[in-house]
Amino acid sequence: KGTIEAALYPKYAPKTVNNFVFLALNHYYDGIIFHRIINGFMCQGGDPTGTGWGGPGYTIRSEWSRTPYTRGMIGIAHSGKDTGGCQWFVTLSEQPHLVGRYTIFGEVTAGMEVLDRMQPGDTFRLAVEP
Repeated sequence: KGTIEAALYPKYAPKTVNNFVFLALNHYYDGIIFHRIINGFMCQGGDPTGTGWGGPGYTIRSEWSRTPYTRGMIGIAHSGKDTGGCQWFVTLSEQPHLVGRYTIFGEVTAGMEVLDRMQPGDTFRLAVEP
């Protein structure tokens, strides 16, 4: 459906960024779908099972900040403190209730219109550039 570009925020979430880049460079995300899309809220992907319950076999520590969840922020999905791993989401609008509860590790810098057109089951391919 198009290209999405993002900037990662190692200043706010160094371990989360490191984990995301590690998984992307090792092709973990290749062919994985966006399994959860809620119009006006967010698009979520990164689950190898496509069910919303899969993970990489380990968890990472939460790195919460007071950075606002505005449109285009990238966060790590989790089921509670320190349970994130590989699933991530992009907000489609401002989401103040997520602030301080979900790690922000990046922001979409181009291509939000692509995310606005996403449908459950759409696949993605990640490329990491310095």
